[in-house]
Amino acid sequence: MMKKTVVVAMMLMFAIVISACGSNETGSQPPATDGGESSIALVEDGKLTWACSGLYKPFNYSEGGELKGFDVEIGYALAEKMGLEPNPVTTPWETILQGLKGKKFDAIIGSMAITNERAEQVNFTEPYYYSGGTIFISANNEQIQSSEDLKDKVIGVVAQSTYDDAAKKFTENIKYYNSDVTALNDLTVKGRIDAVITSPVVGYEAQKAGLEIKEAGEPLWIEQIGIAVHKDNEKLLEELNQALAEIKEDGTYDEISNGLFGTNLLDVDLEGVEVLE
Repeated sequence: MMKKTVVVAMMLMFAIVISACGSNETGSQPPATDGGESSIALVEDGKLTWACSGLYKPFNYSEGGELKGFDVEIGYALAEKMGLEPNPVTTPWETILQGLKGKKFDAIIGSMAITNERAEQVNFTEPYYYSGGTIFISANNEQIQSSEDLKDKVIGVVAQSTYDDAAKKFTENIKYYNSDVTALNDLTVKGRIDAVITSPVVGYEAQKAGLEIKEAGEPLWIEQIGIAVHKDNEKLLEELNQALAEIKEDGTYDEISNGLFGTNLLDVDLEGVEVLE
């Protein structure tokens, strides 16, 4: 009788263990999001971590220990739409693509132009603003009137930028900087550099700040600025594009752009102008 009781008890315990194991296996499956798709892969759970140089005023720059500028405000708006905590970080522009490919951050929201070469390494969202390559010179420079006058001149640019590629078409005398603003300041130092190729907005902001520089000739091209994400993070790309569409539609984008620049940076006439690829 005792043996029979022990056997029954052991069988009951075995059944409970099997049942518990089956329950744990089911519970161990990751929770599904809407539509049964897995959640976005992020560097830090619950945070949208994006990178910029922090040296590209007025688009991204540090002031009082805080990152500010158009790129930063757009990043905050997108994170809010996605239900994520905004987490902007800075990294050198020269290695920013390598950082994204190494998954040190989720995205680049740092005024990166969409080019075919970059698109081979990362994916881009729809453009979140249009910019262009513009020549700036010292206010008292009368020798340079257009791009035709740049031959053999000393041109200042940020390395690994689209402006770097453009300068190489005109001269071998290129001086590299880690900041467009620093390059523009060097225009006022006699004998330092002859011209800088950068975004028109960056040049105009420097002029407003009192820097004695001027624009030379027409813009060299128009470029589309997008948010870069890792090639294998299609879900994040999809979510960013959706959030971007939402801030354009509900007026958030227009409020940010007009608040900083007095114009909508997407309201650009592209007809007849070369669009950088």
